[in-house]
Amino acid sequence: MAKDVEKEEKKVKKDTKKEKKNVHEVVIKIEGETWSKAIDKVFKTKQKSAKVDGFRPGKVPRDIYEKHFGKESLWLDAADVVLQDAYKQALEESKLVPVVQPTVDLKSLKEEAVEFTFKIITKPEVKVKKYEGLNIKPQKVEVTEEEINHELGHLLERYKELVIKEDGKVEEGDVAVIDFEGLKDGVSFDGGKGENYSLEIGSHSFIPGFEEQVVGMKSGEEKEISVTFPEDYHAKELAGVPVIFKVKVNEIKTPQERTLDEEFFEDLGMEGIDSEEKLREEIKNSIQAQKEMDAENQYIDAILEAVSKNVEVDIPEEMVEEEVDRLMGRFEEQMRMQGISLDLYYKFTNSKEEDLRAQLEKEAYSNVLYRLMLEEITNLEKIEVSVEEAEKHAEELAEKYQMKKEDFLKEFGGIEMIQYDLEMHKALDRLKELNK
Repeated sequence: MAKDVEKEEKKVKKDTKKEKKNVHEVVIKIEGETWSKAIDKVFKTKQKSAKVDGFRPGKVPRDIYEKHFGKESLWLDAADVVLQDAYKQALEESKLVPVVQPTVDLKSLKEEAVEFTFKIITKPEVKVKKYEGLNIKPQKVEVTEEEINHELGHLLERYKELVIKEDGKVEEGDVAVIDFEGLKDGVSFDGGKGENYSLEIGSHSFIPGFEEQVVGMKSGEEKEISVTFPEDYHAKELAGVPVIFKVKVNEIKTPQERTLDEEFFEDLGMEGIDSEEKLREEIKNSIQAQKEMDAENQYIDAILEAVSKNVEVDIPEEMVEEEVDRLMGRFEEQMRMQGISLDLYYKFTNSKEEDLRAQLEKEAYSNVLYRLMLEEITNLEKIEVSVEEAEKHAEELAEKYQMKKEDFLKEFGGIEMIQYDLEMHKALDRLKELNK
């Protein structure tokens, strides 16, 4: 037992030492004229709004201000003023290239000087022991008649026309145009009222039990519907509460099947598609393209995963956390495009930010690992991209996205990012060549 503990302690010490290999602390001291000028600048700014009895705004003498508010209040803000220059100095003096945003601690703060400690994390050592001859091949794809028929059926379904049902009752699949008002204990509640709302029966877009009670109603009919809000409903005041909805059916629409006729092809609005034969060919090409793209992505993932098993690297936690931040931002943007905020997403899924971050950690780790791995392969394979090549590629991309080249480069992160992106793609192409 004692030997096991001793062995574990040695392992921890070894791992700790390894973790600190690419973690550097750089101390920068700002003093003299630079520091005094920063304090003076802060005082002049604060003097404008300082309120001290017996003095007009902007006229408080320095000694009175310091006595009233304390010298330290000036020093703290002055530290913020010189922080960016101190960081630049830390990078220049240490010659280090950080891979994540450095952290900073205020080591000391005095009237004579301020000292910062910057924690700079540099790229970890990466060893790719084997990255060729892994015999990974792309999957062959084909499109079946069944898939074409399935997609054609989707198109016909999507372009169904809704026609008014003059007689008859609301049925599953119909669209009932309704007025409704929700009452809780006989009183209307926020968000519970609507007029001429098109409710697709079977969409389950309303509270459970609501649509089922609309089925069977006639056009012009009024009815009271009793339902209970789900226990996990996002509006706490309504969660698990029984309510009554006053409902009136104004109109009933029923979907009408489409046929592959001239009118349908016109509604599609697809250039050159005016017959079933041409449409089926277009569908086949579209499915083929999507399958090839999916197969290519799976092929690349398979290669990257296989190579990563032969990689030695100690990835700093900060790099993974920064990638999680990026993925969180991307996810938030995707939700925003669907009209959902992150707060609303957390309510709907009964989760919190920590849960989402935990879900993204595995993907974040893989992203960082693959990036470091590909960077090392560009070194091993001596892959380089010239500025001229990157400039040409930027022009092509700017034209593709109908942007000015300058605007595109600003959006993309500059010509260096274009170079980096091309290097990564070339590394992937090289991996594919080496692993056929």
